[in-house]
Amino acid sequence: MRILLTNDDGILAPGLVALYRELVTLGQVSVAAPDTVQSASGHAITINTPLMVKKVHAHDAFHGWAVAGRPADCVKLAVGELLEHPPDLVVSGINDGANVGINVLYSGTVAAAAEGAILGFPSVAVSLEWGDEMNFDRAARIATRLIRSWLETGDRLPEGAGRLLNINVPSLTNGRPFGLRVASQAVDKADERYEHSQGPGGVSQYSLTGWHSGTGQPDTDLRALCDGYVVVTPLHFDLTERRRLGTLSACDWPDVTKA
Repeated sequence: MRILLTNDDGILAPGLVALYRELVTLGQVSVAAPDTVQSASGHAITINTPLMVKKVHAHDAFHGWAVAGRPADCVKLAVGELLEHPPDLVVSGINDGANVGINVLYSGTVAAAAEGAILGFPSVAVSLEWGDEMNFDRAARIATRLIRSWLETGDRLPEGAGRLLNINVPSLTNGRPFGLRVASQAVDKADERYEHSQGPGGVSQYSLTGWHSGTGQPDTDLRALCDGYVVVTPLHFDLTERRRLGTLSACDWPDVTKA
């Protein structure tokens, strides 16, 4: 099996090397990741400037491509140019912090996996909840076991259907994880705010802070994570709200040819 590994925390991030060391038990792993931290970059791609790429040796574990771009760039470029053969699987992570609820939309980690799915490959995003101790090695073992099981027995979709999975591991303290739940994405609004301060020269600056104030609705990824469970969420990149196609089609729209 050929695996493409990426992330949004940068090619030197500890979560990446931990996951690499476990994924090699599944097959041949190639790494293409951002050269700097790209957290909350979403599904941005670089179109106006060339992508600078260099080969690096990280943590005495692997040689990989450091890409001066976004996480989605790394996947697009690796598949289109850098790899000798297409991957059988794309994995993004392990992210330093959970990617559940609305944060899925902002996450560069999830975006990189989604790019893999768009290109037609089974793809997985892996994240670890913040805690007093970030045990990436154990989180990598958990995630790799889940990935192996999913590939062997998981949802069988047609080839090219773009299977996309989001895995979140809870903070591995106090006996966690307590098990595994398959759950939907929470849509709860985060309790966020901007903190104002004075920057250089007296210029106003604002820093975004906050997180979900509650534990989310039952059967959602946020609730499962708060309860101490590993949570698996199937995602897709088709944002169409199909329930509204009929009602919108029935609207009395103006004749746009006469505008």
